[in-house]
Amino acid sequence: MDSTTLTFLVVGGIGVALLVIALVVGELGDFGHPDADGPFSLPAIAAFIGGAGFVGAIPAALLPTSIPDGWRILISLAIGLAGAIPIAWGAIRLSAALVHMSTDRTLTESDVLGATGTVITAIPRSGFGEVRVHLAGQHLKYFAKSATPLPAGTPIFVTASTSPTSVEVVSTADPGPTSATGPDPDPAHADRPDPDPAHADRPDQ
Repeated sequence: MDSTTLTFLVVGGIGVALLVIALVVGELGDFGHPDADGPFSLPAIAAFIGGAGFVGAIPAALLPTSIPDGWRILISLAIGLAGAIPIAWGAIRLSAALVHMSTDRTLTESDVLGATGTVITAIPRSGFGEVRVHLAGQHLKYFAKSATPLPAGTPIFVTASTSPTSVEVVSTADPGPTSATGPDPDPAHADRPDPDPAHADRPDQ
């Protein structure tokens, strides 16, 4: 491998190293453009340098040695710069996508208030059980306590957040129908007619 080809490969390697640093670690400086994804950002410049080096190494290695070194360098450099333009454009698009990528906000303790879920480990009268809560499209598990014991499988509603990992809940299960008239009357007296009110206080004859 001649020195010209080796020089282009070294330049390409430097460009790739800078591109990796720019995309993984972040911008190391502002190269005259306020936007991190602009044409003078570090990712764009690094990709341009790397592209020019590696693309330029191809003609440097293939051109016959009969061509003077000066012409080989100029031809390889011209081809390398031409090939570096689309590579730099791709780096700009990739950088822009990373910078403007939407992310979900971090959930806070207050977000769990009012959430619904299910008891997965029975909650005793005094102590903690576990619940699975449906929140922001996720199924999250919390330690939970309740004023009344709740068996596993009970649907619940979160009333308070006591810590990032524990909540207070109440049951939302239907308590079932209850009798409004109290217990059934004594069967022995169920069919006995009421006494005549007009004679209720009449003394015996």
